Amino acid sequence: MNKFSFLLFLSISFFAQTKGVVVDESGKPIPYVNIWVENENIGTTSEENGEFSIAGSANKNLIFSILGFEKRTIKASEVSNVIMKAVSFQLDEVVIARHFETKRIEIGSISNSVLEAFDNGPRIDVKFFPYETAYKKTKFIKKVSILTDSRIDNATVKIHFYRADANGFPGEELLIKDYIVTIEKGVVRNGFDLTDLNLKMPKTGIFIGIEKLLILKNKLEKTIVNSNTQKTSIQVIYYPLVLYNYVERDYLFTYSGGKWGRQTNDKNQVESGKIKVYEPAINLVLTN
Repeated sequence: MNKFSFLLFLSISFFAQTKGVVVDESGKPIPYVNIWVENENIGTTSEENGEFSIAGSANKNLIFSILGFEKRTIKASEVSNVIMKAVSFQLDEVVIARHFETKRIEIGSISNSVLEAFDNGPRIDVKFFPYETAYKKTKFIKKVSILTDSRIDNATVKIHFYRADANGFPGEELLIKDYIVTIEKGVVRNGFDLTDLNLKMPKTGIFIGIEKLLILKNKLEKTIVNSNTQKTSIQVIYYPLVLYNYVERDYLFTYSGGKWGRQTNDKNQVESGKIKVYEPAINLVLTN
């Protein structure tokens, strides 16, 4: 093998698509599984039939995660048929709490803030809502609303609800299965009633995260013509695009490469000691 052939082989190997299917222990396909190349910002989502395709070398590890199943880390060369094992939950005594809904407050609104939309790939961005003692009288999470821009009908996303852990990171998820919703076409504030979930505002605060699903039904391709060269290329966007507020925060948390990271760099530092970040435009309504 000459040098050119060897380099070509390496290039093809590195950019080859790894394909497979994700199923449960009975062989039933699992849709919307979050799949990452370990420690890299390369990810995808399994389709409704459990199938997936992801770029990366066979020498890399892939991380598979979805609520209700144990997380798995597997060599890319061994993922033609990924079997996920269901998690056994120790159910606590169920206490049915009555919702009076005579009081409501909305939290998370940002005034005089720039709104931007980004096609930011497979990562999960979150917005943190700290707990305040005033919430004792409105402890139930009644509604979550998300500002989005979508060019397709009924785009599908996951919404995550995380309790803050002892280090201030997004920690335990408050639900035992994925909360999947559809988004309206256009620039819309989408509201979702959470009453049936019986969610309470944790005293550690709560992170609300939006997970984009990189599936065919969310995909839109557009032909782009370079005005200088007249060459065409295909632009691929997965909808919806979440709108972001440009705000001051202590940190920005992002889930990428199969783990949470915290941005604390000072390139956008302001006099208050905080950093300027783009945070998803999410609001919550609390009730009693």
